[in-house]
Amino acid sequence: MTSTTLAEQYFAMWNEADADRRAELIAGTWTEDATFVDPSFETNGHDELNKLVGAAQQMFPGLSFVRIGDIDEHHTYLRWTWHLKAEGQDPVAGGTDIVLLTEDGRIQRLIGFHDFAPAH
Repeated sequence: MTSTTLAEQYFAMWNEADADRRAELIAGTWTEDATFVDPSFETNGHDELNKLVGAAQQMFPGLSFVRIGDIDEHHTYLRWTWHLKAEGQDPVAGGTDIVLLTEDGRIQRLIGFHDFAPAH
């Protein structure tokens, strides 16, 4: 899987409302013991990640995560920037993610940094 395809599936996961479809996206791109950490949340494994995404969608209804700019690649690491926004409007949040990949190209650990975010 290319870094672009992985990023597309990652953002599709954040924007997928159906929990079963989200679980499929997670299973295809994350290791079973993967971790997600950002300033607000920390998850371990597929089920916790799926629940986090569902909770985020409830916190920010009508908003979508979109990748901004290019993907940086460095050995087994990726870095991308994102915005959380409604179509045609300014973003309400944005940040940068650092992704550690396994040898087979799945996400082992993702560490997110918020550049700007609403209070929650």
